[in-house]
Amino acid sequence: MNLTTANQLTILRMLLIPVFVILLIYGYQGWALVTFMVAGLTDLLDGLIARLAGEKTTLGAWLDPMADKLLLVTMFIVLTLPGIGLANQLPIWFTILVISRDVAIVATVAVVNLAIGPRTFRPSIFGKAATATYIVTGVVTLYFNYLGQKTPIVGFFVYASLAITLISAFHYLIQAARIGQSQAR
Repeated sequence: MNLTTANQLTILRMLLIPVFVILLIYGYQGWALVTFMVAGLTDLLDGLIARLAGEKTTLGAWLDPMADKLLLVTMFIVLTLPGIGLANQLPIWFTILVISRDVAIVATVAVVNLAIGPRTFRPSIFGKAATATYIVTGVVTLYFNYLGQKTPIVGFFVYASLAITLISAFHYLIQAARIGQSQAR
């Protein structure tokens, strides 16, 4: 197994997840924000390095989306937890919807692959926009928690994330339906 620089950055992102959680739960909002931003930066850099250095690997193709999902799902869950003294919490309904979207996408891909055979679902522009919106929502929420200020700005980003979540979910469903229809012909 060849651990390229890009793969090492992805693994670093995964290792930063428990650090982020511990910092946030123990009230170190500033350090939690920095840790989350560094993890987000590794997401940007690993893909860039893989493309520029020609280091695209099968391992990276599996690890990168897994690291993204782990980081984002963890961020959503921790920022939803009651009782850790955050000025801004994410609504539980929102966290459930975002996680449900990801579960539905994984389930749809699994069903299509089992029913029809191996198919590649490329990340859509809507999926990438959803990920970017989630990261910004996390950074904004963490930032205002660091300041200790309750703000409606977090609510704005929650609803922006909700909108792109629904759009991307419907887009993936349409993609899966097209694959199913093309196979039926």
